[in-house]
Amino acid sequence: MKIRKILGVLVTSVILVMGSHLLMAADPPAYKGEYELISEPSMHKPGKVILLEFADFYCPHCHMFEQVVVTKLEDEFGDQLETRMVGFPVIRGKLPTAFEMYEQARTMGKGPEMKTVLFRYIHVDKVQVFDKPIRALLIKEVGLDPKIFEEGLASGKPYRALEEGKAWGERIGVTHTPTVVLDGNIRVANLTEENLKQVIQSILENDKQI
Repeated sequence: MKIRKILGVLVTSVILVMGSHLLMAADPPAYKGEYELISEPSMHKPGKVILLEFADFYCPHCHMFEQVVVTKLEDEFGDQLETRMVGFPVIRGKLPTAFEMYEQARTMGKGPEMKTVLFRYIHVDKVQVFDKPIRALLIKEVGLDPKIFEEGLASGKPYRALEEGKAWGERIGVTHTPTVVLDGNIRVANLTEENLKQVIQSILENDKQI
């Protein structure tokens, strides 16, 4: 009888512990600012927020958002913010080359630099087609090995990465660019610098309380 009672107490304790964990999982922390939680796994690591920007290189709003908001957020949060672009073409009639170039540069450790150069070429210099001579100029400016870059581009991996990003965006209901998702599961519709700063700061402050 004593053994049964002990087993009963142990089982009850396990159930209570599991129940408390389930309640904690079902009750995510409340952050400040305007945002929406989506049914995706969190990519968050304590002390750093990942800003995923679903964007089209040919979209003028994406270019403006990159120049005005993203750069200010990067200056504000430094190493506590990691920005990643997810190519999501919405402008019709454009070749995917720019997106593939970004993906290849990203694998070579120069994604942010290539992103900046591509946006400038398209929206400031008005370059729309990235054939091999044009690519050579960008590759040189970004500081990558042209041979390795072109081999990577020809492998098809950058195009597959683009397709995976598009599929991801479609799965979570992205319909326009730019669309911002923080840490993989926090969609932010209000893309003002003030609102994004408030949500990001709130996430980081929550980390300190855990």
